[in-house]
Amino acid sequence: MKAYQLFSQNPIETEPLRATEIPIPEPKRGQVRVKVSVCGVCHTDLHTVEGDIHPPHFPITPGHQVVGVVEKVEGESKVKIGQRVGIPWLHTACGKCKYCLRGQENLCPHAKFTGFHVNGGFAEYMLADARYLLPIPEGISDEQAAPLLCAGIVGYRALKRAEIEPGERIGLFGFGASAHLMIQVLRYWGCEVAVYTRSAGHQQHARDLGAVWAGQAGENSGTLLDKAVVFAPAGEVAIRALEAIRPGGIVSINAIHMSDIPSFPYATLWGERELRSVANATYQDGVDFLALAEEAGLYSTVENYAIDEVNRALKDMKESKFNGEAVLRVR
Repeated sequence: MKAYQLFSQNPIETEPLRATEIPIPEPKRGQVRVKVSVCGVCHTDLHTVEGDIHPPHFPITPGHQVVGVVEKVEGESKVKIGQRVGIPWLHTACGKCKYCLRGQENLCPHAKFTGFHVNGGFAEYMLADARYLLPIPEGISDEQAAPLLCAGIVGYRALKRAEIEPGERIGLFGFGASAHLMIQVLRYWGCEVAVYTRSAGHQQHARDLGAVWAGQAGENSGTLLDKAVVFAPAGEVAIRALEAIRPGGIVSINAIHMSDIPSFPYATLWGERELRSVANATYQDGVDFLALAEEAGLYSTVENYAIDEVNRALKDMKESKFNGEAVLRVR
């Protein structure tokens, strides 16, 4: 089978993902083999390729927003051959540590992640742990489902971490794959949304999706925010978000990798403002979010690429050449 693998970390401009012929993988007990239909392209994939985060071994096949069909099941499982499933970032957790036992397997020190510890979806076939597969609602197509499996799920956790209440005024800092889905959730919840992004095209995209204001970080949106979510992986943006929220407000940071937050005056945080990080997502986050996505009628703005164009898709994402998310069509 064909897989696009990373053998060494390099700038995406050098096209480091290489087409490789490898054997079709055979599942072990508790695993399933999935025939990949589509796979979303995420900034975490770019961080992996370019060396911002480091997988434990090479080569590795990235890709963790996978939609496909179960082809083979090994051992007893509720998953059936022919079932359409989603494979998210969380591949597996230990199930025994203090974090797993209180429903925080996203913090499990033994967790493994798709396309990072184990081969992911930039390939024709892949293996997955049957316990962590997500059923895709019938009303959501493969192409529309892929961005929901990371950009959507982790974005949803960021909204939860910010403790957003219906009717509040929310700021989104950065407006890529995750934020363009979360603005739809926030509008469904009756919130006002202000969007902060450098890209004029992304600003217009935000207005088209219902933002009451769109501009750049540091600009005055007219009134203080109740809460904010930072999607841009730039530490100084977290400070701009803190400056924009009211006393008692919360800023959550939706980034697996981010540049250091520069020193800033204590007065920016004072007034019981809070700054919170988001680490991965739980399996239940995925179940809850996919149900919400169907209920709210979320629509992913998708740029389609063939699997052979994976390096170009990552480069285009890096250069903000499209709105929403790139999706690779494998078959």
